[in-house]
Amino acid sequence: MNDHTIGPTSRTYFSQRLRLHYVDWGNSSAPPLLLIHGGRDHCRNWDWMAARLRQDWHVIAPDLRGHGDSQWSPDGNYSMSGFIYDLAQLVHQQNLAPVTIVAHSLGGNIAIRYAGIYPENVRKLVAIEGLGPSPKMIAERQRKSIGARMREWIDENRGLAGRQSRRYASIEEAFKRMQEENKHLSPEQARHLTQHGVSQNEDGSYSWKFDNYVRAWPPYDMTQAEMEWLWQQISCPTLLVYGKESWASNPEGDGRAKHFKNARVVSFERAGHWVHHDRLDDFMAETVAFIKD
Repeated sequence: MNDHTIGPTSRTYFSQRLRLHYVDWGNSSAPPLLLIHGGRDHCRNWDWMAARLRQDWHVIAPDLRGHGDSQWSPDGNYSMSGFIYDLAQLVHQQNLAPVTIVAHSLGGNIAIRYAGIYPENVRKLVAIEGLGPSPKMIAERQRKSIGARMREWIDENRGLAGRQSRRYASIEEAFKRMQEENKHLSPEQARHLTQHGVSQNEDGSYSWKFDNYVRAWPPYDMTQAEMEWLWQQISCPTLLVYGKESWASNPEGDGRAKHFKNARVVSFERAGHWVHHDRLDDFMAETVAFIKD
């Protein structure tokens, strides 16, 4: 078996005492490329893309804290500041800067904020639906007092504390749930994502690897003005990717794109929130052309 057919190597690093996992696709002398997954996902969701890019890039894909094979937060807290710190630690410890980043959803939100905090560290950035909630959703949330938001967060966490991870009798049963989540996935994609996204319990059943506490969004975060300020600090070329069948708000239509100095928005037909799965070949063509220079 040659180097281009074997899979990635699993590695670990530490951040705030957490043992975090990432996969390294080799070719360490090539320019670094980070692939960052979204919420309740895992690093192996990038395998199709990584396999195509490994000859020209040093591809690294981390599992976010509380996801995949990374350690869960002991106190169940998953703040954006913690996620950003983890990314900063990975870039720092592995000496990746200036790094090219492709990131999805929650991963995109983390990467965009990191690029605003450390603009000198990011060479190019592709964010798939990574700007977070729409301005309308944020405005509705901000109309609630901090007391009301705290009460809702406490109630939600109490519910999660008593919620057992769903158990599936077989990988096949979990595979069917994966197919229900995204109708655009091919059977091959859904099976691959399921096999790497579950772990086997002692009784022989299977559960998703992510910590249920990642479902709870913190009651407070950066203000909209602070996030817009960070977007304005990003100096690298940025590609904001959206699926036309997604629930996410397109930043060209809602005004958020205007806060970026050097960003282009591209939308894909017949794609939902997981553009990199729904339109893999077209997404790859767009991304490779964008990051190669």
